[in-house]
Amino acid sequence: MEYTTLGRTGWRVSIAGLGCGGPSRLGQATGKSEQESITVVRRALDLGINLIDTAEVYGTEAIVGKALAGVSRDQVIVATKKLPPSPEQADPVGELRRGLEQSLRRLQTDYVDIYFLHGVRPAQYEYAYKTYVPVLLRLREEGKLRAVGITEAFIYDPQHRMLQQALTANCWDVMMVGLSLLNPSARTRVFPQTQQQNIGVLGMFAVRRALSQPAHLKALLDGLRNNGQLAPDACQEEDPLGFLTASGVAASIPEAAYRFCHYEPGMHTVLTGTGNVAHLQENVAALLKPPLPPAVLQRLEQLFGRVDSVSGN
Repeated sequence: MEYTTLGRTGWRVSIAGLGCGGPSRLGQATGKSEQESITVVRRALDLGINLIDTAEVYGTEAIVGKALAGVSRDQVIVATKKLPPSPEQADPVGELRRGLEQSLRRLQTDYVDIYFLHGVRPAQYEYAYKTYVPVLLRLREEGKLRAVGITEAFIYDPQHRMLQQALTANCWDVMMVGLSLLNPSARTRVFPQTQQQNIGVLGMFAVRRALSQPAHLKALLDGLRNNGQLAPDACQEEDPLGFLTASGVAASIPEAAYRFCHYEPGMHTVLTGTGNVAHLQENVAALLKPPLPPAVLQRLEQLFGRVDSVSGN
């Protein structure tokens, strides 16, 4: 495993992080047993992954807690998240605090390393910032969290409008950012500012359905041509991303996608989620391979450099 420094936190983190949500949720969404999911977490630790990301809404916090039983707490960076409570609730501030307390119980720990406001949409940001940041800072003073984070709702906000608002403040230690070779817009809209402010970045959406299922890729490319973000004659081949695997460039499109994200300046840890140990090992191996060749990166830039309307989900 390779490690890097997670921005202003100063923590050394693995370049691969285990994501416990996504379509798989450690296999819980695909019928795996709790023990099988625990095995995935423990294999991640064996591979050198030291950052585990979960969330209240994923339903996997208790699994992570059981998997980390007996592991020295200072050897793993645990991140979890809560959707911002609605202002229409009777006590939204209290709900945020209760949410963290409940997460701590499920995770069987006294503190989390990163606590994220989860999937904040552009219209929610101002209220969330004014209402919840003071609470998060107090919780940090109390020792219940170490770093304050925010994640975007990338499926609904592929242009990173919320994060561009968040980058005007100086309170966010870590951000979770959507990036893929199909939508690299974070490189101009987010990463220059995160690097300037020394904000830690966890990457999500490196590989979703469009880069692992040909039918979804075809539909996505058709949509990009229809809305003018791809040239009418671009990616019309039967295997439109075949150049990524030609001549031994990469063993698979997902491998190329992980390598693309890992070496993007401003990225610290790329999250990978799965309920299968063999799949986890493949993804980690991909992240440990060298950068894509310059000619391949240039072609990707020509094709997708202006795309900002898709998440690839």
